[in-house]
Amino acid sequence: MGSTVVELSDVSAVYEGERTPALHNVSLHAERGEMIAIVGPNGAGKTTLLEVINGLLPITEGTVRVLGELVSPRSHRLRREIAYLPQDMFFPPDTPFLARDVVLMGRFAGIGPFRPPRQEDHEQTMQALTAVGAEELSRRPIGRLSGGQQRKVLLARVIARQPRVLLLDEPLTNIDPEAKEDLSCLILKIHRQLGLTTLFVSHESGPLLAAADRMITVVAGRIIARGMTEPQFAKAL
Repeated sequence: MGSTVVELSDVSAVYEGERTPALHNVSLHAERGEMIAIVGPNGAGKTTLLEVINGLLPITEGTVRVLGELVSPRSHRLRREIAYLPQDMFFPPDTPFLARDVVLMGRFAGIGPFRPPRQEDHEQTMQALTAVGAEELSRRPIGRLSGGQQRKVLLARVIARQPRVLLLDEPLTNIDPEAKEDLSCLILKIHRQLGLTTLFVSHESGPLLAAADRMITVVAGRIIARGMTEPQFAKAL
């Protein structure tokens, strides 16, 4: 830790067609190597916060900086440094892509448009699958995998992207308890080994939440508490 990687200053944001801001005057900073948990009720603005950091949602007030640069929907180069895993990213059974193809897609931002993958890209793909213990899934259709297996493959895609900032929206949702434990360990391993700055949204207590350096609570688009510990959160559930 020691240098600020993510910084939001008095940020407000409104979804198109809405009148009520999804975020109100939010200020937040994350240091290099830090892991921050974002908690709060449904519809509180937790996902919105990640979208703003990733430049997916324009802001109406304030500033957002990642790695010292201003973030906007046009920050294509900067977003190569950010890996974002949405909550609802699962593949239906008829999805034609193999698991290794899904991981390789994580490399496309660095490959560039209309260029074929290089040998390095294929090697990084297999190394990422190996890192999450999913190399045996590489030739299986992604839609035929369980929810936990799909999440492993998507984490491999995160690694293959070689980001500096990791944003995870409910990474443990819709999977069985054993897979949650496994994925929690994988996320912590990825965060520590790659020296990432990680922000993740969670609605449940567990080892991932316990491992967070800090916890912030978002309600109605505002940060209402900072520094809550995992036992305090569990008691409030």
